[in-house]
Amino acid sequence: MKGIKLAYLATADARGHLMRAQLLTHALRADGASVDVLTTSDEGVDFLARFGIEATVLSRHYAVQFDAHQNMLRGATDANVANYVFRPTRMWRDIWRLRRVLRDADLVINDSFHPALLCMGCLPGWRRKVVHVYGASLRHALETNFSGRVPGLLSGLFHRVIALQINASLARLEHDFCYVDEASGGATFRLPTPVAIAAPAEAEPGATPRAAVYLNPHFRDPALADALTAGLEGAGVSAQLVGEGYAGRGAWRAQDPDWVHGAAVSDLIVSAPGMAALSVALVYRRPIVLVLTEQPEQQSNAARAAALGLAHRVVVWRGDA
Repeated sequence: MKGIKLAYLATADARGHLMRAQLLTHALRADGASVDVLTTSDEGVDFLARFGIEATVLSRHYAVQFDAHQNMLRGATDANVANYVFRPTRMWRDIWRLRRVLRDADLVINDSFHPALLCMGCLPGWRRKVVHVYGASLRHALETNFSGRVPGLLSGLFHRVIALQINASLARLEHDFCYVDEASGGATFRLPTPVAIAAPAEAEPGATPRAAVYLNPHFRDPALADALTAGLEGAGVSAQLVGEGYAGRGAWRAQDPDWVHGAAVSDLIVSAPGMAALSVALVYRRPIVLVLTEQPEQQSNAARAAALGLAHRVVVWRGDA
């Protein structure tokens, strides 16, 4: 890929998007490509910097909304997206900036479904440069966002419009924690969710059991952090605790670039059922405790983990230890 210039826009709503962005950016650069990275929050910039990726913020206006338990707030998210799309100073200003990015780049990667690039990816002149990268369950959740919430005619129309926007782009890279490497036909390619490579290691005989815990920054309820810590300590398990919402609380850290390596040699992983965490559990054959929330794509992921027989246990935090 020597000489190819790419721009990579990774939404910062989920750190899994940013993890994938840094993995792919490092791989592309190692293969000779030039990659400029954009994201959607200052926290996203800081997260990427921990992995050696310099990024800039496109704008801070678009964001999925969550409560302190990482439950997606549908009404607030719908309002945020509508405000972003229809206010001239928001999405259209971002499109004005991105048109210069598209002019200078050979390809622009949209990870995952930023509205500005969804729009540009279906318009003549721009669509030939846009590649969408996304999780299969996230696409399903987006397309069915209004199912059961508005009349079927309207929800069906929304589904078709979103599918048209996605499919009109140059190509799609659809990943899933249980995909094999295969093409689905046309310009959509189904790939396993990328994970960091960790050196194999065996636990020493008699070593204290270890857990690798990662909670997205939307988890901010201190009672959950305290309950997790107390439960692991009570079971005699040492823990690698990572969560931006709990940074500075006991042994919790905001970020840890070596978290995947710790998870690969742990006895247990604890995380919400995002694609990245499930992929780490699957690749490194570790049991995982899934902290399930009202986030549609993660509920779908948890159901698939059960169907596949992945070693796991689902827990739902209701605010009571």
